[in-house]
Amino acid sequence: MTKKKICLIASSGGHYEQLLMLKLLHRDYSIFFVTEKTKYSNSEEDKYYIKQVNRKEKTIFLDMIVVFFQSLNIFLKENPDVIISTGSLSVIPMFLIGKIFRKKLIFIESFAKTNSPTLTGKLIYKFSDVFIVQWESMLKVYPKAKYFGYIY
Repeated sequence: MTKKKICLIASSGGHYEQLLMLKLLHRDYSIFFVTEKTKYSNSEEDKYYIKQVNRKEKTIFLDMIVVFFQSLNIFLKENPDVIISTGSLSVIPMFLIGKIFRKKLIFIESFAKTNSPTLTGKLIYKFSDVFIVQWESMLKVYPKAKYFGYIY
């Protein structure tokens, strides 16, 4: 029996640190990670890198196009059954690709947000299959979300 494959994707920094808390999924699923390439990145076998996106840069739209094609390449190579993310902007292309190919999309809103949404969360909330918040107070912001506590 083949294990379901999960793509765990997040931008670098705190979003990626939160995502690493889901490493235990490897016991029951085949997993791989996708994160942004930064000057602090190190190479690992089960990790792919995409271009870092900063919403304050003038090149954000070009950067997102690059990330879309990087994500499409990774998606076609790995063909995940599920895509799970903790954010940020660089994950949006992978979620759009996953939606097109009818994959299960799970988004976990940032632990740092206790009463207001992230930009990525607001965008992805509309089309995620499962949207998870880490604070019960965030159910007021995202009424259809699920609350299971935090992943730390």
